[in-house]
Amino acid sequence: MRQNSGSPVTGERPARSIGDDWWRLFLPGITSDVFRILAARAVRAFADGFVSVLLPIYLLELGFSVLSIGSLITATLVGSAFLTIWAGFFANRHKRRRLLLAACLLMAATGVGFALTTQFWPLFIIAFVGTINPSSGDVSLFLPLEQTILAQAIEPTRRTALFARYSLVGTLAGGIGVVAASMPDLAAQAWGWSHLAGTKAMFAIYGVLGLLALFVYQPLTQAVEATHEAQPAPLLRSRRIVYGLAALFSLDSFGSGFFVQSLLALWLYQTFDLSVTTAASILFWSSIFSAISFLLAVPISERFGLVNTMVFTHLPANIFLMLLPFAPNLATAIGLLLARSALSQMDVPTRTSYVMSVVTPQERPAAASLTAVPRSFASALSPLLAGYLMSVSAFGWPLVIGGALKAVYDLLLLAKFQSVRPAEELGAPLG
Repeated sequence: MRQNSGSPVTGERPARSIGDDWWRLFLPGITSDVFRILAARAVRAFADGFVSVLLPIYLLELGFSVLSIGSLITATLVGSAFLTIWAGFFANRHKRRRLLLAACLLMAATGVGFALTTQFWPLFIIAFVGTINPSSGDVSLFLPLEQTILAQAIEPTRRTALFARYSLVGTLAGGIGVVAASMPDLAAQAWGWSHLAGTKAMFAIYGVLGLLALFVYQPLTQAVEATHEAQPAPLLRSRRIVYGLAALFSLDSFGSGFFVQSLLALWLYQTFDLSVTTAASILFWSSIFSAISFLLAVPISERFGLVNTMVFTHLPANIFLMLLPFAPNLATAIGLLLARSALSQMDVPTRTSYVMSVVTPQERPAAASLTAVPRSFASALSPLLAGYLMSVSAFGWPLVIGGALKAVYDLLLLAKFQSVRPAEELGAPLG
């Protein structure tokens, strides 16, 4: 395969278009396939942004209890877990592009299903088999496929920077999607629609965006496919490391599940009697602060290492989270949320880069899946518990419990993996 300076790994020439020079400034050396992955990520994140806010409110308008809402959110996360683990284990046996296109069709069907269905059990089934994401992060079968393609498409020294951009694009688009959650209110004011009708329309738009993502993925080239034959087993040499990381990431996600964005929006909505528009604005600015932190994570990780960056930015963020229920007023609560957002997401690109760097290329799909799937299962359990806690007490116990669990994860990660360093960190003094 002919190679060039644009992509020493895949040999694909960088995309040439009107915006090519600008995109090179975004991150030098990326390929047209990387451009498309990032663009599709933006489309999906935008859809996830407004769905995560509208989902609990929509279910409340349909007459479901808080406990039932927690059950449906749990179903979305458990279903995503099964799909993700399948994608991770079989990605090297099937065309990655075809799997991405199939996932987009499933996303489109999910949006249509939620727009047309109002009964609990049909919604439960659609939530389980579909792609609805109640979280501010990405928990879907898209994840292991995209992460594997991106890790393959960039040289190791730029891997963290690429994943920072991947997270940045997703967070900014998700933040805009959160703001778009106010569209049913605007439709009610402008055209006299009921809020329920406007929300149904937003779920239909979610399905349309699935088709748009399919259109973006469609031109992906052969360079995104596996460059090696599938191993006899998905994990061989790196099995112990991956299982250890998966266990710790599960603890972190179990804590995060107590305050997934849907439940956090519900807590703000109930505690401070906010409108949907106000709650969406708060979550939007939280996303902006998180987006800035992704870029800051790159130079910090280059100076102090990936694991140190993950721990020493995440730990204080969890303290801010635990203080949130004690906020005497909305202004203090917003300050704590923004302070947490400025720190809590620096571990996202560094964590992904770390996993991709400590396993072999053949093991990357399974590693991405196995470190994501237990997280999905773990985070699927806690929304149900959080829903119960919110139904019996107005105090933000889910925030306190979730923050404490995530702090324990930080300390265990530092103790177990500080000495397991990626190859690119070895030979250069850190911190």
